[in-house]
Amino acid sequence: MPDASNHTNDTPSLDQLIGDLNALEMLADGWDEAARNGAHARAEAVDALNKEAFRRLIRALKDLPEFSSALRAAAQDEVVYAVLRRHGILKASLYERVEAALETVRPSLASHGGDAEVASVEGNRAEIRFLGACDGCPASQLTFYAGVKKAIQEQVPEITEVKQAKGLGGGGADGVQFTSPFANYGVNEWSVAMRLDDLADGETRIVDVDDNSVIITRFAEKVSCFKNACAHMGLEMTQGEIAEAIITCPHHGFKYALESGECLTAPEVQLHPHAVRVKGPNIEVRIVT
Repeated sequence: MPDASNHTNDTPSLDQLIGDLNALEMLADGWDEAARNGAHARAEAVDALNKEAFRRLIRALKDLPEFSSALRAAAQDEVVYAVLRRHGILKASLYERVEAALETVRPSLASHGGDAEVASVEGNRAEIRFLGACDGCPASQLTFYAGVKKAIQEQVPEITEVKQAKGLGGGGADGVQFTSPFANYGVNEWSVAMRLDDLADGETRIVDVDDNSVIITRFAEKVSCFKNACAHMGLEMTQGEIAEAIITCPHHGFKYALESGECLTAPEVQLHPHAVRVKGPNIEVRIVT
């Protein structure tokens, strides 16, 4: 990303320049339609002229020694970078594309009092950190799996590994309803899995819900629910050892944290989460396909 500090006190910043453009655009709000259309057409013509000039300049200079490194150095300036990006001379970075994908799910996160940010993008791996009510929410794994991860992998196919970074702590405030905004994504109706009192704190059970084998674990008043299938080869883990909220696949030894679904053996995979909630005395599950 370009360095926003690469300008002197006498040089306008990118925010100042964009602010001037926005102010000029606002002046046209009171104009009649013909005047507005004329101003818009003129702006588009200037844009087209600048874009073609930049393209010809790049073509004329691209074969010169050190041109690529010089262009990269020049693009560290925020204004240069913004203009070259606008005209398609520079392509969006992976970080920007991941950020754009995340932006598509932010309205859903905000509707539940949460947010998310790009923690890092390195190679084919992106880490996303939940903020606000999403940080520490019992439904955060479903939100991550069905919302954030899906959006990034669909819109940025070069990113093959999407992980959830550790949050800032605190989670949602009292009164927040711990239901994922993506709880309706590819799901069936809510079904009663069992009574909460029938599951001791720290206990894990593998039960069938609507003909689907699921793993349910209780953590005080919070409950997690995952598909009973190892993320390695999809084999059921019914006979797997369970100790200290970790289940070990009996087939190839993959270990999973039952609170988060994270694979402790191969961090690039995780258990498939289902929507789960405690309603009255019951634990209810919606199967996410």
